[in-house]
Amino acid sequence: MLVNLDAVLKDAQKGHYAVGLFNTTDTDMLEAVISAAEELRSPVIIGTAEVLLPYGELKLIAPAMVAAAKRASVPVVVHFDHGLTRERCIEAIDLGFSSIMFDGSAGDEKENLKNTAEIVAYAHERGITVEGEIGHVGEAATNDGAVSDMYTTPKEAADFVAATGVDALAIAIGTAHGAYKEKPKLDIERLKEIRATIDTPLVLHGGSGLSDDDFKNTIREGIAKVNIFTDLCVAGNEGMAEGLNKGLAYLDIRNLKVEKIKAAAAKKMQLFGSAGKC
Repeated sequence: MLVNLDAVLKDAQKGHYAVGLFNTTDTDMLEAVISAAEELRSPVIIGTAEVLLPYGELKLIAPAMVAAAKRASVPVVVHFDHGLTRERCIEAIDLGFSSIMFDGSAGDEKENLKNTAEIVAYAHERGITVEGEIGHVGEAATNDGAVSDMYTTPKEAADFVAATGVDALAIAIGTAHGAYKEKPKLDIERLKEIRATIDTPLVLHGGSGLSDDDFKNTIREGIAKVNIFTDLCVAGNEGMAEGLNKGLAYLDIRNLKVEKIKAAAAKKMQLFGSAGKC
């Protein structure tokens, strides 16, 4: 069933588990993630991001994602991740996405507040939830272990939520997008302080490549949504390589790829604690 973020993240926050956002840029990934969620009886968030549109244009993939969500036997949010422009966010809403993220975190702080608030107002009129971001995911701790000043502070989080009315907030506590070149240093104390300051569901971006303990620690301290993409791509690559090595036909390679991605998604759902929640 197609739902928005409120329908899954509020329960996750109360139940101390997290719901995964799995970016699904094609129908192979879409099939894998939805089938994993249905088998595990897990709520799930599927989507794509503006930077991924060269690999699956919105008008092409949106109808498949929305249709899959509507016919699924578990709650499914269709989320436009890291929308960088108002135009793309509105396009996603018009195409049936039930949730969007506007990401103005890399620009001017005042502009981020203004633009996020405007998009929240537009989306809320249509029953669409909005995720915002404050701080900058991708900044690592310095060599001496000091925390980057680009990490989110509790005051910034509180001020941002009050000014914009976002339904979920992505915070920067030491994760990075893509594959990690070295072990990330997560500021769990910062996360605890933010969680104690605001009630808005918190989001962890840059989840692929974190350790199981990293996930468990962040979820325990208040993360309700975790973004995953790179791990799915790695699993898909492994499936294709295995199929080619075995000399399988194209469609058999495709099915093996789907099974590998499905297994990777299922592993994360179990780790996040969302399995069996619906």
